Amino acid sequence: MITERLSRQIEFIVEMDKMKQIYRKNFVIGGERHETDAEHSWHLAIMAVLLAEHVDKAQVDVLKVLKMVLIHDVVEIDAGDTYCFDQQAGLDKAVRETQAADRLFGLLPDDQAGEFRALWEEFEQKQSPEARLADALDRLQPLLLHYHTQGKSWKLNNITSDKVKTRNQRTAAVAAELGQLVDEIIQDAVRKGYLKK
Repeated sequence: MITERLSRQIEFIVEMDKMKQIYRKNFVIGGERHETDAEHSWHLAIMAVLLAEHVDKAQVDVLKVLKMVLIHDVVEIDAGDTYCFDQQAGLDKAVRETQAADRLFGLLPDDQAGEFRALWEEFEQKQSPEARLADALDRLQPLLLHYHTQGKSWKLNNITSDKVKTRNQRTAAVAAELGQLVDEIIQDAVRKGYLKK
């Protein structure tokens, strides 16, 4: 007979499969469909492993960043994805996501529930070097998708370069070279007509 601990872990794992059904506004590169939360989180994990070396002034715990990026959108199973440029939908986002965190992390054994909840809250607060890197990657990844789909989602949602610059402005403080990359992508997207000035 399996332990209650394993049973709760499996319940959480099965619940996480729902992330494959939560669609974001971003389009996948080379495809006509929107990206899912599960794909987004996986992509961020790859980015964290590869790009952590670019962080300025502080060493980061890459395993901690990996955990953060893998669980940062778990709450969207209940709360849904809130489009970053939709100010109206963002008004109750914190309430919806906090309620979701209570339920979803509560499925886990107490020690893991506490760890995951603390990582999620740390990501939301964006104060630690790990959380700031995770946040920068969470903004860079969609930027890469938008650029490499010729601005498809930007165009559909009438997004301007000023909005994209504002969304990504914290990146340079985390990693100067990544900040430079962001600026170059935005400038080139405007030049190519992917993004309105």
